[in-house]
Amino acid sequence: MKKILITNDDGIDADGIVRLARTAVEFGEVWVVAPDSQRSAMSHSITLRHHIEAWKVDFPVPGVHAYACDGKPADCVRIGVLNIVPGKLDHVFSGINYGYNAASDLQYSATAGAAFEAAFQRIHTIAFSEEACENHEVTDRYLKEIIAVLLNRTLAINQIWNVNFPGCGLAECKGILYDRAVSTDEFYKDQYIETKVSEERISYMVEGIRNYEASEGTDLKAIFDNYVSVGVATNISSGREERNNL
Repeated sequence: MKKILITNDDGIDADGIVRLARTAVEFGEVWVVAPDSQRSAMSHSITLRHHIEAWKVDFPVPGVHAYACDGKPADCVRIGVLNIVPGKLDHVFSGINYGYNAASDLQYSATAGAAFEAAFQRIHTIAFSEEACENHEVTDRYLKEIIAVLLNRTLAINQIWNVNFPGCGLAECKGILYDRAVSTDEFYKDQYIETKVSEERISYMVEGIRNYEASEGTDLKAIFDNYVSVGVATNISSGREERNNL
């Protein structure tokens, strides 16, 4: 039986990780090690100079071994792989994130960061994200199908599968587009709003302006056009071209 570790950056109580675990148990033995609360936008950050703690928790999916952790998403992967889960893991799933992780947002995403940590540990990994809305029709329709396909597709060193589900209704979804490139366009064009706090200090608050244009063949274009986007994202280049069976 395959052994699967699941983590996220929205916290162990998030709806997305529960829905992912419910589907994952159809593919193998599932372990969850996830942050005890929200840890978005932490990228691939890990904890080095103080202790992190993990503890068993009740989880709403029968048969799942679940641990909460006070560290970051990449910490959860590291202690899950190196300490908590007995034996060798076959796959790591990260998500389902509340909000897209596509285009330039990947560099900030802790969902992607956790997935890249798993890839660094030489484990076949899939990251899942969906639009930040309450409509999960498309995700629920295609999640199992995509997992079944990607579990058997190989990845090169330091690569992950990155999946984004559009927030449209199922009737509006046009299907799945595989092999989408990571867009170089921005999902949000950011600016900072300044507020004068005192004569010496100014406060800055980020404000993103939504972008609706993207290049053909990319993850961003796919989700803008109401397709499920599936593609490979690469972390650090290994300098090796050959593919291997992670």
